[in-house]
Amino acid sequence: MENTPPGTVFPLKNTQDLDVGINNTQNYTINPNSHVHVLTQNGSEGRKYPELVLDKALDPEEQAEFGLTLMAVNGEASPRTGTALVLLETLDINGNVLECVLSLYQVQISENSPLESLVATVSARDLDMGINGEIFYSLFMNNSPALHIGSVTATGTNTQVTHSLLPPPNPHLPLASLVSINTENGHLFALRSLDYESLQGFEFRVGATDRGFLALSSEALVRVLVLDANDNLPFVLYPLQNGSAPCTELVPRAAEPGYLVTQVVAVDGDSGQNAWLSYQLLKATEPGLFDVWAHNGKVHTARLLSESDVAKHRLVVLVKDKGEPPRSATATLHALLVDDFSQSYLALPEAAPAQAQGDLLTVQLVMALALVWSLFLSQCSCSWRCGSVGGAGWPRWVAARCSRTPFQASGGHEQHQDSIPEVPV
Repeated sequence: MENTPPGTVFPLKNTQDLDVGINNTQNYTINPNSHVHVLTQNGSEGRKYPELVLDKALDPEEQAEFGLTLMAVNGEASPRTGTALVLLETLDINGNVLECVLSLYQVQISENSPLESLVATVSARDLDMGINGEIFYSLFMNNSPALHIGSVTATGTNTQVTHSLLPPPNPHLPLASLVSINTENGHLFALRSLDYESLQGFEFRVGATDRGFLALSSEALVRVLVLDANDNLPFVLYPLQNGSAPCTELVPRAAEPGYLVTQVVAVDGDSGQNAWLSYQLLKATEPGLFDVWAHNGKVHTARLLSESDVAKHRLVVLVKDKGEPPRSATATLHALLVDDFSQSYLALPEAAPAQAQGDLLTVQLVMALALVWSLFLSQCSCSWRCGSVGGAGWPRWVAARCSRTPFQASGGHEQHQDSIPEVPV
């Protein structure tokens, strides 16, 4: 056993020699080595036997076993010898410290990475042998393989290490919703697709434990950084691009070159250079009349305006990020050249038809209702004066509303009040 102290004695069996007395085996020798030496001891009936004495502690990680040649010599005038092979095998104990190669593993993974993407390998080392160095992976959560974040392996001679996930220090970040570990090979998996805009990184601990008696263990911190991918399109905040009536910018014809017409405002949900935006004039009714500043989207006049310039202009601005590959969006805006700002606003033809059609229908409905109500009031007034209320052909409910019933008021005078008898509908 590897922890046996020096000086320990291991008795061996004596030789079989049919001679007696001086002619019997008298001495034992062993080939030179640094681990053991042999002693010759007197046994019963005058026979001698050998003992091996340990000179140096044995280490199975250095040499698990080795063989020695034992020689027996008798005492004849012409000595005769015999040899035997002695095989020393050292039994391993769980005496080596288990350790992770690094105490901190910092890995990176791009958001929306494909499944089974290898990110990192966490290694543990145990120099013990047999069951003391066997690797077993344990998990304290449901094992649901998804996106492969990394793997946990071990190195060393016949090494086996247990890797387990320890709970994260932040209770608001449930580790069970992010990663799992394969019990056979220690690979780490993500349980959901990682989105940089929702989660920029997380960390957890991996515990490594051997399976020896009085198991030894070690820990390593794994820090996962999610890298932003260019997966968001630029979004135009102004002018609105929701299909409603476009907002038209008024530009005085007396404007000098560089006159600020408007500004295209856009944002990008990514980060870093994936969110850096540039602006470019893609289309224009009259090229050369307007320009767009690349870094801020401001639209300016590029030259003096003249009477020959058309009044209505449509500009298409390209908004592009700096990601790889770049993603882009377009913004459409309208400009109207006016002599001064007191000039009435003229809607552009694109938005007028639909809006005008709706307004015309509303006006027609209101006029029709007003006409019907006017005819009704005039007819009712005429019938009251002519006393023909309730006559043939007149609606009963109108006649009922106009009938008068006499009643006796105080003082004996007869008065009338409008009565509203029940009229079936």
